[in-house]
Amino acid sequence: MALLLQLRTVTGLRGKADRIAKAVFRGLSFYTRVLENCEDEARFDETFRWPVASNIDGNEILEIQVFNYSKVFTNRLIGTFQMVLQKVVEEGQVEVTDTLIDDNNSAIQTSISIEIRYQALDGTVGAWNDKEFLETPSVHSEGDGRYPLETDSLLSSHRQGLDISPGKSNQQSAERSFRSKGKEKTKEHKAGKGVFSAMKLGKTRPSKDDHRKQDEPAVLEAEDLDRKALLRGLEPDTISLASVTAVTTNVSNKRSKPDIKMEPSAGRPMDYQVSITIIEARQLVGLNMDPVVCVEVGEEKKYTSMKESTNCPYYNEYFVFDFHVPPDVMFDKIIKLSVIHSKNLLRSGTLVGSFKMDVGTVYTQPEHQFYHKWAILSDPEDLTAGLKGYLKCDIAVVGKGDNIKTPHKANETEEDDIEGNLLLPDGVPPERQWARFYIKIYRAEGLPRMNTSIMANVKKALIGENKDLVDPYVQVVFAGQKGKTSIQKSSYEPLWNEQIIFTEMFPPLCKRIKIQIRDSDKVNDVAIGTHFIDLRKISNEGDKGFLPTFGPAWVNMYGSTRNYTLMDEHQELNEGLGEGVSFRARLLMSLAVEILDTTNPEINSSTEVQVEQATSVADQNCTGKMEEFFLFGAFLEATMIDRKIGDKPINFEVTIGNYGNQIDGMSKPILWRKKEGGDGNEEESELLQNSSEDEGDEDGEMVSVSSSQPMKPLVTDRNYFHLPYFEKKPCIYIKSWWQDQRRRLYNANIMDKIADKLEEGLNDVQEMIKTEKPHPERRLRGVLEELSSGCLHFVTLADKDQHHSSRTRLDRERLKSCMRELENMGQQATTLRSQVKKNTMKDKLKLVQNFLQKLRFLADEPQHTIPDVFIWMLSNNKRIAYARVPSKDILYSIVDEEMGKDCAKVKTIFLKLPGKRGFGPAGWTVQAKMEIYLWLGLNKQRKDFLSGLPCGFEEKKTARGQNLPSFPPISLLYTKKQVFQLRAHMYQARSLFAADSSGLSDPFARVFFISQSQCTEVLNETLCPTWDQLLVFDNVELYGEAHEMRDDPPIIVIEIYDQDTVGKADFMGRTFAKPVVKMSDEQYCPPRFPPQLEYYQIYRGNSTAGDLLAAFELLQIGPGGKSDLPPIDGPTDMDRGPILPVPLGIRPVLSKYRVEVLFWGLRDLKRVNLAQVDRPRVDIECAGKGVQSALIQNYKKNPNFSTLVKWFEVDLPENELLHPPLNIRVVDCRAFGRYTLVGSHAVSSLRKFIYRPPDKKAQHWNMTAKHLNGYLAMTNRAHRSRPTGEIVVNMEPEVPIKKMETMVKLEANSDAVVKVDVSEEEKERKKKKKKGGGGVGEEVEEEEPDDSMLDWWSKYFASIETMKEKLRQQEAAAAEAEEKEEMEMAEEIKIDDSPMKGSKAQAKNKEKSKAPKDDKKKKQQSAPELPEKKNKPRIDELKVFNKELETEFDNFEDWLHTFNLLRGKIGDNDDNATEEERIVGRFKGSICVYKMPLPDDITKEAGYDPNFGMFQGIPSNDPINVLVRVYVVRATDLHPADINGKADPYIAIKLGKTDIKDKENYISKQLNPVFGKSFDIEATFPMESMLTVAVYDWDLVGTDDLIGETKIDLENRYYSKHRATCGVSQNYSIHGYNTWRDPMKPSQILSKLCKDGKVDGPHYGPGGRVKVANRVFTGPTEIEDENGQKKQTDEHLALAVLRHWEDIPWAGCKLVPEHVETRPLLNPDKPGIEQGRLEMWVDMFPMDMPAPGPAIDISPRKPKKYELRVIVWNTDEVILEDDDYFTGEKSSDIFVRGWLKGQQEDKQDTDVHYHSLTGEGNFNWRYIFPFDYLMAEEKIVISKKESMFSWDETEYKIPARLTLQVWDADHFSADDFLGAIELDLNRFPRGAKTSKQCSLEMVTNEAELPMISIFKQKRVKGWWPFVARDENDELEITGKVEAELHLLTAEEAEKSPAGLARNEPDPLEKPNRPDTSFIWFLNPLKSIKYLICTRYKWLIIKIVLALLLLVMVALFLYSMPGYMVKKLLGA
Repeated sequence: MALLLQLRTVTGLRGKADRIAKAVFRGLSFYTRVLENCEDEARFDETFRWPVASNIDGNEILEIQVFNYSKVFTNRLIGTFQMVLQKVVEEGQVEVTDTLIDDNNSAIQTSISIEIRYQALDGTVGAWNDKEFLETPSVHSEGDGRYPLETDSLLSSHRQGLDISPGKSNQQSAERSFRSKGKEKTKEHKAGKGVFSAMKLGKTRPSKDDHRKQDEPAVLEAEDLDRKALLRGLEPDTISLASVTAVTTNVSNKRSKPDIKMEPSAGRPMDYQVSITIIEARQLVGLNMDPVVCVEVGEEKKYTSMKESTNCPYYNEYFVFDFHVPPDVMFDKIIKLSVIHSKNLLRSGTLVGSFKMDVGTVYTQPEHQFYHKWAILSDPEDLTAGLKGYLKCDIAVVGKGDNIKTPHKANETEEDDIEGNLLLPDGVPPERQWARFYIKIYRAEGLPRMNTSIMANVKKALIGENKDLVDPYVQVVFAGQKGKTSIQKSSYEPLWNEQIIFTEMFPPLCKRIKIQIRDSDKVNDVAIGTHFIDLRKISNEGDKGFLPTFGPAWVNMYGSTRNYTLMDEHQELNEGLGEGVSFRARLLMSLAVEILDTTNPEINSSTEVQVEQATSVADQNCTGKMEEFFLFGAFLEATMIDRKIGDKPINFEVTIGNYGNQIDGMSKPILWRKKEGGDGNEEESELLQNSSEDEGDEDGEMVSVSSSQPMKPLVTDRNYFHLPYFEKKPCIYIKSWWQDQRRRLYNANIMDKIADKLEEGLNDVQEMIKTEKPHPERRLRGVLEELSSGCLHFVTLADKDQHHSSRTRLDRERLKSCMRELENMGQQATTLRSQVKKNTMKDKLKLVQNFLQKLRFLADEPQHTIPDVFIWMLSNNKRIAYARVPSKDILYSIVDEEMGKDCAKVKTIFLKLPGKRGFGPAGWTVQAKMEIYLWLGLNKQRKDFLSGLPCGFEEKKTARGQNLPSFPPISLLYTKKQVFQLRAHMYQARSLFAADSSGLSDPFARVFFISQSQCTEVLNETLCPTWDQLLVFDNVELYGEAHEMRDDPPIIVIEIYDQDTVGKADFMGRTFAKPVVKMSDEQYCPPRFPPQLEYYQIYRGNSTAGDLLAAFELLQIGPGGKSDLPPIDGPTDMDRGPILPVPLGIRPVLSKYRVEVLFWGLRDLKRVNLAQVDRPRVDIECAGKGVQSALIQNYKKNPNFSTLVKWFEVDLPENELLHPPLNIRVVDCRAFGRYTLVGSHAVSSLRKFIYRPPDKKAQHWNMTAKHLNGYLAMTNRAHRSRPTGEIVVNMEPEVPIKKMETMVKLEANSDAVVKVDVSEEEKERKKKKKKGGGGVGEEVEEEEPDDSMLDWWSKYFASIETMKEKLRQQEAAAAEAEEKEEMEMAEEIKIDDSPMKGSKAQAKNKEKSKAPKDDKKKKQQSAPELPEKKNKPRIDELKVFNKELETEFDNFEDWLHTFNLLRGKIGDNDDNATEEERIVGRFKGSICVYKMPLPDDITKEAGYDPNFGMFQGIPSNDPINVLVRVYVVRATDLHPADINGKADPYIAIKLGKTDIKDKENYISKQLNPVFGKSFDIEATFPMESMLTVAVYDWDLVGTDDLIGETKIDLENRYYSKHRATCGVSQNYSIHGYNTWRDPMKPSQILSKLCKDGKVDGPHYGPGGRVKVANRVFTGPTEIEDENGQKKQTDEHLALAVLRHWEDIPWAGCKLVPEHVETRPLLNPDKPGIEQGRLEMWVDMFPMDMPAPGPAIDISPRKPKKYELRVIVWNTDEVILEDDDYFTGEKSSDIFVRGWLKGQQEDKQDTDVHYHSLTGEGNFNWRYIFPFDYLMAEEKIVISKKESMFSWDETEYKIPARLTLQVWDADHFSADDFLGAIELDLNRFPRGAKTSKQCSLEMVTNEAELPMISIFKQKRVKGWWPFVARDENDELEITGKVEAELHLLTAEEAEKSPAGLARNEPDPLEKPNRPDTSFIWFLNPLKSIKYLICTRYKWLIIKIVLALLLLVMVALFLYSMPGYMVKKLLGA
């Protein structure tokens, strides 16, 4: 279906101008090319085609606009033509000449002449007339029956009578007519070459010379297909570029694109680590429990320790599970967290509640983790119970190379909002309900035999019947549970009709259901096939979503090949690992979900899996009706067949399902086909299995031919064979019967096509960004336009599918949701399109990528229909290699968009080895390359099945089908063939793969085209070969029509090999290319020729392995022979012999460059061949030229070079993208003039080292910087992080603007005052007070800490708080920025369009882009009403980096770069090929590349030293002594190293020869140890510059294990301009916790910096001002010493400048602040997986300077000793548990138990108040709890041995919670627990004044009550409630306690001691208790009477009767034997 428009001419134009026209239909617009200098007539003669998906409505409108085109300004509209398409719809074809109308709708003289034709869906269009259209003769469709004389017939004669309706194939013929583009025989070049003339594998080429020829079409630039020239001049921000493919969707496209990546990565095992931290549990349901948490991942279980008698245990325990399994297996593993009550060695305990989710859910979370989330526990045994408690945990899943950003572990004080932080992925509701999952298994068919034939014969002999050799059953695995159907004995077509029911929470946190058909066997059951159902694809959680539903539908299962072997090497494929290589079976099943109403009493509350019978499915209604399908395939080429296969005959077998498969041949039973409505007992058709061609039915029924004839392969070269498929191409065809569910595939195809186009567009955009082409944003706009039109298209197409019968519920729901999603996506794309600007490009690109993922997800159809097609290559009947083609890709449809992307096209397919054999290197080599043509469709639609083949063939049929026109051919005989010459211009390759042990390769390239191959020469020892070689392939024969070749040439395969002296060459990678084709009648001239060099990505397996720079052209050899071809000119190298170099027009244009190299030194060189490196030298080489460093005489003594700078000159391409790599090699000079290669490094891109001299005109300091400081300045500006809350000096090059109270405009040469707030302290203080809330000023005052209390840790914790605050704000700001963006967009568009393009508009934009940042500041200040949690005192802070310092400061490579030297080949296994293992050392130095000659002013500058070239002002590299001070603060999340899941970490530090092991200070059983240590080491750079800080695990026995280590290159830090020797602190003070720790004061540092950077200053002025360069800073000028004396000082001023040093022109860069950095710990045994993190920092002081002061004390804070005295005065309203024995009254014997640290450690009990009748108890009892408390972390510190076997005590930190419990004492049985209250000593409700006011609210409603802290109040008295849960899990009050809490420090407690209980000193009086409890002593008789008469009367009677009975039985037994004897003897 398509609308075609031919725009012929526009006449009656006025004036002389460039013209362009635009045609719009349904929102998709096309532009013509620009016609330059037209006068009155513009002849466009261009044709546009809109593929339409839904029938065109008669009132739709086509619009054409004609413009005067301008390169600079907006195009001016001349007039518009609009046409309603009614007539077109009716007649199918209309010619129109009409006038245009202008803006005011009045007609003008200009008129336009067009022709429109429309092909409707049903193909109803009149016959095509040659003269009408395009003036090309070859228009006829194949079915037309008339052949034009000018061309040879497109079809061979016997096809004539075949096509019934001419319309059906019109589509193709129309396309073909476009393809011929007026140049077939008529050579009418009048129309120019259409827009498509530059097509090539979706890429095009830029013209050589940029001035366009008069009438040339606009050329699409390389890679980006930029139609810029077509549209130049529309407003720059609305231009969008469509891809060429959009215009040329159907140019010829007889070929589909090949897939480049080869190796199946699925199924290969990888390393994973699951780390789970169990923090605490809350609100566990149950009384007085002892909870343990069991953590289960897959099969592995681990347990936490047991906490006694608490409902909210605190664990903080960390568990790590390591796995090495394939990703699929990993992500299906279930993580199960269960809380178990009272588990011990003897009993397993009772389950309280559990929670489960699969690993995949965690992995799909952002950062692959859940952090501090609460899991909801539920009891699977009791569905009605509801919630069983909450468990707080962190779960993270790390694969290799993932790094997890841990949120900073600070003291977690914030009260947890449980409901807001549930452990659930986004979008899952917190209240999950129970649901039943019903999986119905109906039947299966096509099962393979699972037993050997021998066994079958034995059975037959014994039993005498022939049975099917398989006993299948189905097993379903879901959420860790398994269900099985019954076993159907010996049946290939088992019928089950059973349903398996799972009960699971909904939505489940497990993504996949695994369904497996298994074969039951006595020995072991094996899987026959496996299918996974992804729940996300069969449900939709949106508000219009639907519950999971599936089927009834058939699912296809794939796995190993069907021939049965005892040991199946591909068994894993049947388990669902890896890609199946053959069809195994198909299964009819369905799935439904029902949400349970748990209140219903009838519900069965078990979650066991149940299996029950189900009704069978009524076949027709939803599985679809049986249709006969026809599959046709033609093998056009089979080359690159691996030589290892041997030269036995080779044939190919094609199967679809079991059809065409030869193994199951006749052993298969007859298939019973159900007829419509039949019961399945009439036999309809028998599957014809045999492939012989002669037997068949009389009616010309064809027998399927599923395999080609075996043929002997011919040799191509030493690695490959090819099959001689020259003019005779074998064909196959198969008939098969399937349920007709094509709709599903059609919809998937439409979405896939949209996605393919989107992906291609995005690749273009990324390529443009990468190669820095202009205007990538326009291309992105084009992509979005295509996307939105594609989406709307889908909606219209799919709409007509609404009423299709035979659809399942999932079909209907999925269709609705896809339509919704795509409609939505279309709208979003339209909105996005208008927002794409240069500056928003990156973010928008990310959004569009999300669209792509979503589309791919939607397009994946869960309900299968037709199975995939397999193509197997058999050599000597042995299966060698296969390819799998999804059936939807080759499915035919009348509607273009629905057609499979490879249907009726020639596809290049690479066959691969099956299963595991294809892993690793074996999978990288091609087994065979095939060009195959496939067509699959309904048999009744099959007449078009040959339409897409290259034309010019005759059909050969079997004898029976000779004169049947519709009979498929068995082979094609090509009569047409074209001869070509292929020229491969192989220029160079870069970043190849190291294939030799030296770390280099000897690469050569092998080029394959059709059945020929040639090699380039071998270049030795390089990873970046420049072959510069032209390979010519002569007499390449291609079969088919010439014009098809032009647009769709076959692909060229290029393989790179490494030549080995012995053995065969190693494969290093492969890439594809399409040549540019020149027909014999075309000119060899721009824009298409000569072709440009282009980069092709080389792949090795799935990973990239470098790039190839090459160009390919395919030239037709015309009648005149080779003499007509363009000559091969170019310099002929005499010394290279017969090798042709790349000719001149193609090789890059070179110019002279100078490369300067800074040689600094070599580091960490490893041994080479066991010998130490002693006298190394560095060789630098680039493009054949190079330079050698000085020789290092003794590497051990001094590894630095004596001569620092050397240079060489070299010719490099002008185009920087083509610059060759620069190679660095290190060789060791041994005795007798021998050299050994130590290692090498290739700098693949010189880009960052290129120096461009600045403009003379540049006024701005940013540029001038480069004059002064030469090359170094380039990297200065790289980092400008701007802390919020400070003034941002905005130094953008356009127009610098200063943000502060007053705006100051800064020019490079003006002086400006930069006012730094007089003292930030003051402001902060005010702000904090404001935040504290208006009236509590006094409280803040008392909070203000005195300096004696503050220490380094105060500073650290305050900094962490700030960091977290910042992160929170960033998140908030980001969210806000998103909202504001839309508004801004609208405004920005206005600004951009305004002519005021000067500084004002930009200023405005600048303001805007900063808006979010300022808002943040305003918010901070204007929110006094937010009460802060704690009124924060003002503490000087440092900067906490949550990553390494290096990442923040660009590795400190501002002038000294580090190049890793590599050696050794890259491993074949992707897993182990880490670069780390290949590093043999590092070269330090730098490179500067610039074009010659340099402008004079640089070299004439003051102080320019010619010896140093561009590297001016570089320090000397002589050895230097340095004091290194390493501070280690703490480690977090260490990997457990001991069996108990803990570690005993200590620090080890190594620097040069110094090795410090702090072994005696190990920290017992801690994974988050606080070390708080500093170490001083003296070192000499450069010999000792690599610092290693490691954390080891201390072991009593055996050696200590390394947990992880981190390495820091101190040298780069030391020499960096960021001054990383000692961080600059926030404030300068000379005493207290914040003492300045650098021996140089700020003023000294500043003057040194100014001197080094040649900056004018510092000039200190009066009034606290300092001037540096042209900046003035202000600040305080006084300082207090420890005695409070004030002195004048300039230090504050100098420090203000240092903290804003990045704002200083010329020399500025950000200085490293005082900081703590967080470094990941890595372990070489587990590469790439973090083993924990270390917080630390390093200071360095040169020894020749004054010595620094003592190190700061950062030793961990000692906990402070406190004593908590708790007096329990009284209890009230305690529930009464006991019934009195004697009086029957309810009473309780009450006592109160309390503890602080844990029940075992320090529980204390009061005495018992016996026989309380009212629940009142009087105690006056004092508990005393001494404890150690860490104020900063709000934790109590306890040390205890973990168990009796522990070697030492372990320190625990637990929250400060006081627990009080009320108990009922029993004499003989266990005491009864009545209730408890837990008080968090930092936040607990104030006690009630009286017992009456004390209520349940105090526990349940904590949020609204005023909270107090005992640490502030010191003394509290009041009533608190005891609570417990009743039977319904509701909280109820079980009593009240009056208590007094009194907190004293240890000193105070010593001064005023108090006794325990009621003892001295300070005794409490005895309680006054009533004497009711002794009533039965006083009146015993009364009590006894009461006992006997009332209570136990019946009991006593029963006992007496029982005794009597017993006596009788006893007597009977006693006398029985004697009596018996008497009887027997007859006495």
